[in-house]
Amino acid sequence: MSSSFPTAVDKGPLTLLDKLWSAHRIVGNPGGEDLLWVDLNLVHEGGTFLAFDQLEAEGRSVRTPGRTLAVTDHYLPTRRREEGLAGIDNPEIREVVRLLSENAARHRLPHVDMHDARQGIVHVIAPELGLSHPGLLIVCCDSHTATQGAFGTLALPIGQSNQLRHVLATQTLWMRKPRNFRIRIEGELAPWVGAKDVILHVISRIGIGGAVGHAIEYCGSTVRAMTMEARMTLCNMSVEAGARIGLIAPDQTTFDYLHGRPHAPAAQDWEAACASWRTLPSDPDARFDRELAIDATAIEPMVSWGTSPEDSVPIGEVVPDPARVDDPARRDRMQRALAYTGLSPGQPLAGVPIDRVFIGSCTNARIEDLRVAARVLRGRRVVVPVLVVPGSSGVRRQAQCEGLDRIFLEAGCEWGEAGCSMCGGANGDLVAPGQRCASTTNRNFEGRQGPGAITHILSPALAAASAVRGALCDVRTL
Repeated sequence: MSSSFPTAVDKGPLTLLDKLWSAHRIVGNPGGEDLLWVDLNLVHEGGTFLAFDQLEAEGRSVRTPGRTLAVTDHYLPTRRREEGLAGIDNPEIREVVRLLSENAARHRLPHVDMHDARQGIVHVIAPELGLSHPGLLIVCCDSHTATQGAFGTLALPIGQSNQLRHVLATQTLWMRKPRNFRIRIEGELAPWVGAKDVILHVISRIGIGGAVGHAIEYCGSTVRAMTMEARMTLCNMSVEAGARIGLIAPDQTTFDYLHGRPHAPAAQDWEAACASWRTLPSDPDARFDRELAIDATAIEPMVSWGTSPEDSVPIGEVVPDPARVDDPARRDRMQRALAYTGLSPGQPLAGVPIDRVFIGSCTNARIEDLRVAARVLRGRRVVVPVLVVPGSSGVRRQAQCEGLDRIFLEAGCEWGEAGCSMCGGANGDLVAPGQRCASTTNRNFEGRQGPGAITHILSPALAAASAVRGALCDVRTL
């Protein structure tokens, strides 16, 4: 898929964001917003039925149905999938799933439904299918749309009602251009340190509001050495740092991942596409509004202790003491977080008892993530309930071909169907009130995985190690 609304690109030197934005800008308004052409609109079941209702009330139709893909992922059950809608016990959830199917059919939208062989989390399957490729502008009514930015795409989260309605009706979007923020990460990561640890380290440095109003471009030798799966994890949690957009310039790793995928450029167009994509990286002398340098060699396996992703420290450290924080607002928030999580200042994080583990989500449920977890669990038994949910049906099939499912099952884990599952609990997979969950998800806000649930976000390696110990565990000690 390519843009059908090419415009003149601004003259350099330009950042990756500048190039992508300029190529999709149609016109600006006096308020400082730009009207952007949208190449691909991803829609999940969530609350998107409101946009379709508005569209129909106005007598409008979807302008370009072929540029929207509907995906059912958030509310699907991880069990009893073969029963279809009957396998969804909650009538409200069942109705939301039904509405997306109905709206997709009415507006002639391609739809990856619960029985589709391609089914999975929208941020996982779009790259798998080759839909996310460099140079595109992609929107989705989900905050983790930034995941697609790992491919050098301009991936923007939008609202579920008015903004989605506007995109459906016009294939365009009004938005104010963010500022440029470059985060350069240099050095080789230590064993058992992965992309999840890197992004938690970044967020702990700058805070959850640290990149508000900016688009983050990740670069440096560490990023270049990452697989596409790892790069997607990095971009995925840009929103937890306050940025709506995360970007990584495309390179040979990007091209190798995309080559031959169903919606990647056809063979006769491949070389021309790659030539175009090679022009996208930021110019050497491009100006950034902010910059941050990270030493990757100093990053350790990370775990959250509070109720925000910025409340993260290396697993070998202790719970921070609010009394040592000068800022009164930050100190007060830390005290509230500790009251909720039941932890004490100075308490070692390694060894904190947990009640269950969840390995999944759009952050850490790709095949690479499952391989890491299986490597830890091979030949071991878990001592708490563990739910492993792959990010897509394709990942699930590949994991089963590699025998990863047998490792999980023999270790005592539950092996679920693909979807969002316990990340936000929209499908009914919840952590019970007061229970503590070690989770590979992206958020640990109060009640995120269920009312009263306590979430510790960490990597697949640490999650698997914690499942074996029944407590937060440094995988390096196994």
